[in-house]
Order: sequence, then structure tokens, then C-alpha cells
Amino acid sequence: MNPPEDRPRTRLLPPAPYAAALAGGWWLEREAWALPLDWGRASAGLGWLLVAAGLALLLWAARTLARHRTPVNPYRAAARLVTDGPYAYSRNPIYLGDWLLFAGVTPLLGTYWPLLFAPLVWAALRYGVIRHEEAHLEARFGDAYLAYRARVRRWI
Repeated sequence: MNPPEDRPRTRLLPPAPYAAALAGGWWLEREAWALPLDWGRASAGLGWLLVAAGLALLLWAARTLARHRTPVNPYRAAARLVTDGPYAYSRNPIYLGDWLLFAGVTPLLGTYWPLLFAPLVWAALRYGVIRHEEAHLEARFGDAYLAYRARVRRWI
């Protein structure tokens, strides 16, 4: 058996819950029995703004990890505890960027339905991914991670 700090025991690929929610919402919108929940044409601007913000946050977080030479891959061990850049404001800026993308793509699809699945997406990430990453970071970095966790919120 590998030691607990070997790598996170992540249970699922982090983008999968978002993709499932978008696909499920898109499917519900197309079904004849489902009430159409249209955002209207004016919401496309909001959607693109959220997509741009999500991509910017994702790129900033990925560049910060690359600068510290630690992997973005949620199945690999963290090489270093990163606490600067977007990680100074959120312990999970990549997942926050994913949320912004999810919130932006939803109106671009022209429906509210994917948001119905938001609590399930949150639960899948919290218990299938983040819980395991946090346990890994605590085992690997100990008091330094605990101090960081006390100082910086999980999301924002």
C-alpha cells in the first residue's frame, strides 16, 4: 500500500460533473415534456463574460502551478504547496474557474436547466475530488497546509 502523501485518491475526473450537468440540462431543454427555460438573447453577453473570466482564472492558476513546478493533474502528487497567485484567495481556483465556465456556458446553451444540477456538481466535486486533494495536501505538507487552510477559504 502506498503512503497517504503518495498522491490524492481522487475519485473522478473534475470536469466530468460539469459536463454531465450541461448535457443533462441540454437534454431536458430539448424534451417535449420539459418546460423551456430560455435565457433570452441578451444573456449571451453575460455567458461570454463568465466564460472569459473562467478561462482567465484557469490560465492564471495553471501558470502559477507551472511556475512552482507542481502538477495540475488531480491524480498526481503535489510537489509544492502553492499559496500565491490565485491560491492566495482561493484554495481551489481551478474549480472556481470551472464553475465560472459552467455558469457561462449555461446561458450560451440557451437554457437554465443545467443549473438544476449545480448542487449535484458541487457534491461530486466536494466529496469525489476536493476531500481527497485536501487529505493529500495535509498528509504531505502538514502544519504548513493547515496554516494555509486556516488563512484561505476553499472557494472565495
